[in-house]
Amino acid sequence: MIVAQFIFWYLVDVPKKIIRAWKNYLLFCIEYFSIILLLKTFFSHWRRYIWEYPRGFDLAKYSEVFFSNLISRTLGAVMRSLLILIGIFAEILIFFAGAVFLLSWFLLPFFIFILFLLGIRICLS
Repeated sequence: MIVAQFIFWYLVDVPKKIIRAWKNYLLFCIEYFSIILLLKTFFSHWRRYIWEYPRGFDLAKYSEVFFSNLISRTLGAVMRSLLILIGIFAEILIFFAGAVFLLSWFLLPFFIFILFLLGIRICLS
């Protein structure tokens, strides 16, 4: 009875909790880096630096404001793409770390058994 409960706990309950925690880490990383928001506002001005167009017609001022806003949007797109790449890299790291942890959980009894046999072998030699 207790062996069956241990096997159920080891093979069903704990892996569910590990997967749930893994999912929470992945969702936290997406929220922490605001990847969805960064994609929605990809071409927005960087830090809301916006130049207003002047009244009247002044070609020099219009071109200055146009290129200033263009630079602000380009800088915003570059910085957002850098943050998105960092967030995706962190997501990949968390994904592989969770997979390694889950696989290690299932292989742990085999590691313990092998180390036990190696310990006996060392004691007998």
